[in-house]
Amino acid sequence: MDPRPIGVFDSGMGGLTVLHECLVTMPHEDFVYLGDGARLPYGPRPLDEIRRFALEIGNYLQAQGVKMVLVACNAATSAALPDLQEELEVPAVGVITPEAHAAVQATRNREVGLLATQATVSSGRYADLVRALDAGVRLHAIACPRLVPLIESDDPFGAETADAVREYAAPLKEAGVDTVILGCTHYPMIKPILQRVFGRDVTLVFSADETAREVAETLARKGIENDPSREGSYRFVTTGEPEVFRATGARFLQLPIAAVEHVELAELARVAA
Repeated sequence: MDPRPIGVFDSGMGGLTVLHECLVTMPHEDFVYLGDGARLPYGPRPLDEIRRFALEIGNYLQAQGVKMVLVACNAATSAALPDLQEELEVPAVGVITPEAHAAVQATRNREVGLLATQATVSSGRYADLVRALDAGVRLHAIACPRLVPLIESDDPFGAETADAVREYAAPLKEAGVDTVILGCTHYPMIKPILQRVFGRDVTLVFSADETAREVAETLARKGIENDPSREGSYRFVTTGEPEVFRATGARFLQLPIAAVEHVELAELARVAA
């Protein structure tokens, strides 16, 4: 048995939707979640910059004594997962591969849409994975720069969000997609709006549950699971405002957040140096 926690990180709070599934799938494990609120959003940033942020956070979490790093951010997974796997001494997993696999399995007409941040679209990671799984599937990728700020705002279900979803969905509907990958961990928070715009005939893919299953399988394969008879704990760290994270984060996690610690960006850089 390995009692060390699992480290999870995202640019903000979207990764809490993945953490929720991990807490349900592995209730006996401990988790530490870092939200990089001071540099949110990652989506519009260059891939090299996101890679640097991800390596800083990965090294910080490793220094905190985690036994695995889960990159619960599509942009950071796209930009940095291979680098994290090469540099860190602990296993690192991301969120993209399970979604690409689920989309290829779900599509009936082999027309698949992708809604994601600009960084994730620019990386081409989803296109590469989908092509490797089924070269006959066509992927239609749309960058959605307005969605993350709207979802983390005080009015995520307002008219402005619905208008943005309609704008981004229009080219996918025109292409006749029957499956859409929600390629950002924030997007499941507005799934009712997305499903309303696309209709029931379009399958929305967000595989937090499959990502959690991959984490559990990796722990088992490497023999670093925790004692299954115990109840795990979770704690939170942010580079942004702790009170903002605590108040808004509970909406994403759908579980209580008692306290949030703050870490300075300079500390992340120092550990990574």
